[in-house]
Amino acid sequence: MELEESFPIRCYGKGELAQIYLPNVLYRSALKSFNEWLERAPGLMASLEEAGYTPASRRYTPAQVRLIVDALGEP
Repeated sequence: MELEESFPIRCYGKGELAQIYLPNVLYRSALKSFNEWLERAPGLMASLEEAGYTPASRRYTPAQVRLIVDALGEP
């Protein structure tokens, strides 16, 4: 039996997801810190790239969001 997710897995803008994880931080700082978290999570950037992520991407796909939530936990 699977537990119901409380965080919806869907497309998110990069800054949007960063601010969900860091709600009390200004947009640019949240985005910078969030990107650092992604880079420090073992294997996450490689998995994101396999799922189609590039630094020029403006949004995370649902598959990429699932990888992020699996690595960082729900916000």
